[in-house]
Amino acid sequence: MQAIDEAPALSSLAERLMALKDHFIHTLYDNVCRSLFENHKPLLSVALATSLLRAEGKLDDADLRFLLHGSPVEIKKGLPNPTDFLTKQTWNQVLGLALLPAFERFEQHFANAVDEWKRWLEHPEPEKHAMPGVGPDTTLTPFQQLLPMRVLRLDRLTQSITQFVITTLGESFVHPPAFELRNAFKDSTNLTPFIFILSPGSDPVGEVINLSVELHCHKKLEITSLGQGQGAKAERMIEDAMSRGGWVLLCNCHLAESWMPELERICEGIGASCHRDFRMWLTAAPSAAFPVAILQSGIKLTTEPPKGLRANLQRTYLSLDSRALEGCAQPVPFRKLLFAFAFFHAVVQERRRFGPIGWNIPYDFTNEDFNVCKLQLRIFLDQYSEVPYEVLRTIGARINYGGRVTDDKDKRLISTLLETYVCPDILSPSYTFCSRTEYFCSNAETREEWLEFIRNLPVTAGPEVFGLHPNANISVAVREARQLVHDITTLIPQAGGGDTEADSTLTLAQQAEAATPELFDEVYVAARFPIRYEESMNTVLVQEIERYNRLLSRMRVTLADFQKALKGLVVMSEDLESLGHSLLEGAVPKVWEAYSFLSMKPLPSWLNDVKARVAFLRRWISGGTPATFWMSGLYFPQGFLTGTMQNYARKHHIPIDRITFTFEFANTMIEPMEHPADGCHVSGLWLEGARWVLNDHRLDWSNPKQLFTQMPVVTFLPMPEDVAEARDTGVLYACPSYKVVSRAGALSTTGRSTNFVQMIDVPSGPFTTSVWTKAGVAIFLSLPD
Repeated sequence: MQAIDEAPALSSLAERLMALKDHFIHTLYDNVCRSLFENHKPLLSVALATSLLRAEGKLDDADLRFLLHGSPVEIKKGLPNPTDFLTKQTWNQVLGLALLPAFERFEQHFANAVDEWKRWLEHPEPEKHAMPGVGPDTTLTPFQQLLPMRVLRLDRLTQSITQFVITTLGESFVHPPAFELRNAFKDSTNLTPFIFILSPGSDPVGEVINLSVELHCHKKLEITSLGQGQGAKAERMIEDAMSRGGWVLLCNCHLAESWMPELERICEGIGASCHRDFRMWLTAAPSAAFPVAILQSGIKLTTEPPKGLRANLQRTYLSLDSRALEGCAQPVPFRKLLFAFAFFHAVVQERRRFGPIGWNIPYDFTNEDFNVCKLQLRIFLDQYSEVPYEVLRTIGARINYGGRVTDDKDKRLISTLLETYVCPDILSPSYTFCSRTEYFCSNAETREEWLEFIRNLPVTAGPEVFGLHPNANISVAVREARQLVHDITTLIPQAGGGDTEADSTLTLAQQAEAATPELFDEVYVAARFPIRYEESMNTVLVQEIERYNRLLSRMRVTLADFQKALKGLVVMSEDLESLGHSLLEGAVPKVWEAYSFLSMKPLPSWLNDVKARVAFLRRWISGGTPATFWMSGLYFPQGFLTGTMQNYARKHHIPIDRITFTFEFANTMIEPMEHPADGCHVSGLWLEGARWVLNDHRLDWSNPKQLFTQMPVVTFLPMPEDVAEARDTGVLYACPSYKVVSRAGALSTTGRSTNFVQMIDVPSGPFTTSVWTKAGVAIFLSLPD
């Protein structure tokens, strides 16, 4: 109705209808945006654009499915990869793209213009440059232009989607309206409560108070924070405000879960007798206990603090009292160390943006962590003549902030980060926090001077400010693109359906069944590799065979049942229906994940990985214990390493708890053919955050745009702890190794993550180990596509 009233009146019916449509879409976008967090607002724009195009018949469902899922199968018949810069998985997606009508013979056109495509791919912003022709007389729609970007430059897909929205809807749909509480108030009545959805660092109370002052309602505003025993007080406040036209602000509703049904009853009882000026304001963090009926009837609002290191520092210093920097017995160290803690506070929060390379587990650090450090800093500087740097670092990194940190690698990181800022060098005017010279500790004295210094910092802080390599920006872009595509998949109604979808799913199921390897003969393997005291590898192999057989059996049974269900021979259960959706989406079905090894690969690559792992084990069975182990192919690599140590301990009659691993790195990437005297050769390791210098046997910074580099064969050599400690090996970085790049995993019975494998001591080269700790350098057994 609002759109009908506000849209311009035009004499032409067609023009009037177009104006109504445009105004309705803008009104819908503006109203929904105010209830979304910032990272969800682009999703709304994409959903609007694609829904309009589908309604107008301008968007092919096959194109939409490819954007969301890519090619769900491995294409075996097709032009061989003509490049040395595209991976096997990427070229398979190129072949899949060529199956769409708009991209017919795309792979051939790509092969004929490899140099042009390479130049386009290497451009920092390829979406702003014309794409090499996909074929003669081919004109791609704005949506179709997204598909080659998804295949070839996933890190730029988000920017390309933004351009698609601008072309389809207009530029206003990529610039969400600024949050103005007064505009939202105009849409309210005494029957519609306001609901602020809280996010870390946001506090809408001040905005409500300011609006009440502006509208001359501040004398009628009552505020209370819900919690234990506050329900009755809140109910009295609501009843009083309803009768006299007051405002009621109930904060932190998520903390009063038991009172939420009563709040729902009160809201349902608000009727015509309620004073027309009455307004109810609620704040709550996302919670399943919050009444759905209130959410549906209320005006939902979100406020988020500005993001970025500079904005974080500004927020910290704006929260300080004007006298907070005064009165300390050591004023200069206090001001500088306070800024050091503030900078550290900003860094530990902003590193979350970089995903697993920033923190293994994202932690919700709060302003209270900083405030406690501030109070303790003043106390120590007032009581001691010398600055107790070690004490400040210990209580800051291990207690105040570290109390939230659960992962042991993250605990090492947070201590290393604080050492960068809280140190004697902070008092030197030439000391900088990173390679960027503008990030240093000012000599400012007053709060206003510090705020002016902070305002002059760059708006955007690069990865190097946080100790990371610039390649971390690419990782962020790829992760955000994948998340955006995943969110679009959950939001947009699935394209297709009917007989066509059933036929496609049946074909995919048949292809997956054909790609599933045969089961191992467990009886034969157990007889050929019997359990022996002096050879633990036999036990490792038998256990691996059992695990893979459970997975392969589950795959074969469910795929066969699914095909029968499609033909009506058995009931289509929820698990089988989920399997069908996963096949169409190119994802590993959930009915397999419980039996599967840890993996982040899409279904086509995952199936290839299964075949490669099974082939490795078959070579082990037929040829005996291998000289070099492809550890990435093992279901449980931790058990394999334990077996290696057991062999050494039993051979040399040394207690296993007095043995540790040392590591030797090969001079070439070629796998050795001879068994080592002790230990094992291991291949299949990948490095993130740094690269391995083969000739110099050390770490160095990664090459641009090269996110992962392959490690040479590593010899895991068990050795008595006292002998290992006596070796002169130079500076070694204890590099964590994981199965997959997510780093985080479930907590196992050993007290460690199921994803974590082993600390590997790697020569640090000319750099200190703290450099690689802050850079998030780690080794992985398996990579995503």
